[in-house]
Amino acid sequence: MKTPAFAKVRIIASFTVMCLAIAGYWLFGGPASSQSRSSVVPPQYTIYDIGVVQVGDTASQGFGVSPNGIAVGRSFRPSNGGAQAFSWTVGGGLVGLPNLAGRNFAVSNGANDNGIVVGTAATTSFGSGRLPIPVEAFEAAIRADGKAVESNLKGFRAGLAAARDQLPVAIRRSDKRPAKPTLAGLEAEASALPEAARAIATEGVRRLVAYQDPGYARLYLDRLKPVGEHGKLLVETARHLAVRMSFEDVIRVAEAKIAPERFRRIEGEINAKDQPYVITEFLKPGIEELCQALPPRLARAIVAYAEKRGWLGTVYFAMELKTTTVWGYLRFWGLAKLKRFRPKGWRFAEEQVAIEAWLARVVAAAKVSPDLALEIAECARLIKGYGDTWKRGSSNYATIEARVIAPVLEGRIPLRAGIDAIASARTAALIDPEGESLAKALAAIDAQVALPMAAE
Repeated sequence: MKTPAFAKVRIIASFTVMCLAIAGYWLFGGPASSQSRSSVVPPQYTIYDIGVVQVGDTASQGFGVSPNGIAVGRSFRPSNGGAQAFSWTVGGGLVGLPNLAGRNFAVSNGANDNGIVVGTAATTSFGSGRLPIPVEAFEAAIRADGKAVESNLKGFRAGLAAARDQLPVAIRRSDKRPAKPTLAGLEAEASALPEAARAIATEGVRRLVAYQDPGYARLYLDRLKPVGEHGKLLVETARHLAVRMSFEDVIRVAEAKIAPERFRRIEGEINAKDQPYVITEFLKPGIEELCQALPPRLARAIVAYAEKRGWLGTVYFAMELKTTTVWGYLRFWGLAKLKRFRPKGWRFAEEQVAIEAWLARVVAAAKVSPDLALEIAECARLIKGYGDTWKRGSSNYATIEARVIAPVLEGRIPLRAGIDAIASARTAALIDPEGESLAKALAAIDAQVALPMAAE
């Protein structure tokens, strides 16, 4: 059954109005600067009731958590009888840390993924005098470290003198703005990476400069630094990170549709050089795709309303646009010109949160095993494409992360078995994006993990 002409006109008009609304918002009604509104999407989280250290304690209070999930804080004794510092993990539960002699008010303020906890111990809940650590102990630690000993000792003594005499510390500030990154400078920095990763990182820089700008490519190199120099891990992370950061959105799709090289390729394929031809683009965006370039707050409100009405995944806007006509070309061209506003859009904000979370898993795993980190890095292959393809891939990755990756990092699945499990689950998801093979693979993994636990 053919769609009536007036329906096509209305669909095309709706799409045009939405594009103009997006452009108009950013050109005339959008935020004055990139700092005027936050575009960070809150991450997903789970709430745990960790309890208290001793029976009778009145409450517990968290103060920090390491990237790998070691939480720290304090547990209050009744009747202001003090507080005991603690650490907590999902697998190990709450562990009380011994107080220093004579200092009954202790708190853990932070921890790293190696389980080293730092905090304070005082004689009252409001603090007390400094701990009796002699100056010589600090100086001995500086000498033992062996790095720039004389300059570090000089700096330590200057800071100590300023603290004792309450002297203002002069901070030299430059009035010059930092130079904007350039493609040449970024390529030179990429060429300084370990040899195995140089070509991939350089290509990643060029890809992201073309995708967005040199500032975005600068972020790419900064994100690679915590990965370290683990040979193949750095290479694969650099490869997948460049692809993830240049994700497919409506702006990139519009750029691709009107790219000159695409027209030349089509002309060659149909042998239509110097002859008239027509290119018709068949599009079917959903509500979420149409909201990608909108500011996060506005986009979330529209998507939430659409979800409430049951429109997500059911309402699509089918349209046919001819890029070989002036009007059709200009509509894609106008959408592609929203590229400069991409960093303020909803899709961009969501992707950056997801990328940071994936990278954090890779870095945390590298401290345990480079092989484990490599398997997690390879899971980025699941997240690709556009629309429903991207949504299915993201959902599969989230499932693997919750069911396999997190348990391995938390020690609930043995390391060697966990590495194999991640590879199996990823392969199943790639073969069958719909999720049926992944479900079977996860069931098999659960059974394999349960057997050793039952034997224990």
